[in-house]
Amino acid sequence: MHTSASDRVPAHVAIVMDGNGRWARRRWLPRVAGHKQGVEALRQVVRACLERHIPVLTVFAFSSENWSRPADEVSGLMELLSLALQREVPSLLDNGVRLHFPGDRAGLSARVVQGLEAAEERTAHNQRLVLNVCFNYGGRWDIVQAARQLAERGVEITEDSLSSAMALSHVPDPDLLIRTGGETRISNFLLWQSAYTEFVFTDTLWPDFDAAALDRALAEFAQRERRFGKTSEQLTDAPASAVADTRLHA
Repeated sequence: MHTSASDRVPAHVAIVMDGNGRWARRRWLPRVAGHKQGVEALRQVVRACLERHIPVLTVFAFSSENWSRPADEVSGLMELLSLALQREVPSLLDNGVRLHFPGDRAGLSARVVQGLEAAEERTAHNQRLVLNVCFNYGGRWDIVQAARQLAERGVEITEDSLSSAMALSHVPDPDLLIRTGGETRISNFLLWQSAYTEFVFTDTLWPDFDAAALDRALAEFAQRERRFGKTSEQLTDAPASAVADTRLHA
C-alpha cells in the first residue's frame, strides 16, 4: 500500500470519553470528581492533538441518553460545563482552537445555550484545531434532524444531502474513533459518520487517558489497512494520489 507518513496521521480523531464514574468510585470520591478529572484529561488530549498536527478532535461529552442519570449528577455536569467554558475558552482561543458544540440545544437551559454560543462565536476564526464537544448529542437524533431539515426544505434525501445536513457537516468523517473505559460499543455516537472509521478500544479510564495513551491509539491506527471497500491488491497497485483521494472522499 502506497502511503506517506502524513497518510498515517488521522485528520479527525473522535473519542468516547468513558470511565469518569468508575475512576471516582475506585477512589471513594463522588462521580462529579471523576468528571472534573475528565476535563483535565481533555485539556491534555487537546494539547497533544495540537502538537501532533491533528486538525479535528471530536469528543462525546453528554449523550441524549445521559438525562436518565441521577439528577444531582446531571446538574453537576451542567455546572461543570459552565465553569469549564469560563476557564478554558481563553486558553483555547490563544492556542487557535475553534469550538463547536454539536447536539440538541432544545433540552438545555438558556444559560447553558448562551455559554455554548458565546464560546463558538469567540473562537470562530481559529484554524489550528477544530474541537467538537458533542453535548446532548445522539447519532440517531443527528440522522433524524438532518432528514427533517431536508424534508422541510423540500430537498431530495441522498447520501450527499443528508451528510451536508448533519451536525458535523463542517468536518470530514472521523478516521479514528477511540473509546476509553473498557467498553466495546459506540453508544449512539456518530452513527452516520463512522461508516469507514477505524476503532480502538482501551481499558484506560478517561481521567487517566493522556498523550501517551493517545500515541498508543495512533500507533495502532497507523498499522491498519484502510481499504474503503477495495481489495489490498487494488490499493497496492494504485498511485499514492489515488489512495489519498479515496481516503479523503470515501
